[in-house]
Amino acid sequence: MSISKTAQGNHDQLFPNHQSTLKEMDPEFIAIFDNFAFDEVLQYTQLTIKQRMKVTLAALIAMQCVNEYKIMLHAALHIGVTPTEAKEIVYQAVPYVGLGKVFDFSQVTNDVLIERGVPLPLEGQSTTTRENRYEKGAEAIGRVAGDKVDKMHETMPENQKHFAVFLADNCFGDYFTRGGLDENERELLIFAMLASMGGADQQLKGHIANNIQIGNDKQLMIDTITVLLPYIGYPRTLTALNCLNEIIPEGENE
Repeated sequence: MSISKTAQGNHDQLFPNHQSTLKEMDPEFIAIFDNFAFDEVLQYTQLTIKQRMKVTLAALIAMQCVNEYKIMLHAALHIGVTPTEAKEIVYQAVPYVGLGKVFDFSQVTNDVLIERGVPLPLEGQSTTTRENRYEKGAEAIGRVAGDKVDKMHETMPENQKHFAVFLADNCFGDYFTRGGLDENERELLIFAMLASMGGADQQLKGHIANNIQIGNDKQLMIDTITVLLPYIGYPRTLTALNCLNEIIPEGENE
């Protein structure tokens, strides 16, 4: 089996002059993978190349694929994803994946940026203060999820209400409100992370609803998991698709 011209062209756009050792050692496998990921899959998605790279980086962080992430980060920066956008994807992963899993990706991102001559630290993107982070976070939640936090405050036992506070001031106030990526991008990246990490179906369904609330339609999310399929596999892709169809049955107005 040979690599199609379309697959080779799309691959070269991301990885110009890249000499793959896998291609030398496993040529048949690479032909199968590249024809699928860089040709067949792309026939069924309208995501831009930058969108594809952003959601792929988010997915690789969620799955702990640090070596593949490093390769893809170089490609993302090559095609126009900015250092700030790349950093914000890493930061946005922290409240959903946890610092224990994100730490290595932060280090690798810094290494890649330094290697490419990007001066660090980058300009800060925080838009909140210690004094207003809860208020601004609650406002952001209201825009994407309605009154969910208010209902949590009303229904949660007293010794659990701090989790609702954390969602507002930390998850949204500290992270979601940052610059560098807009709210639509952040919700789509969160969807990509939750779909890729597995075991978070309830949260995935919640963020599917959030995406719809702010204008990311079902087709955009289908396009996203289509792009991610070669990297996250069929079980997690189909689970995400089932969640999508449960929240937004096909043919139903969004």
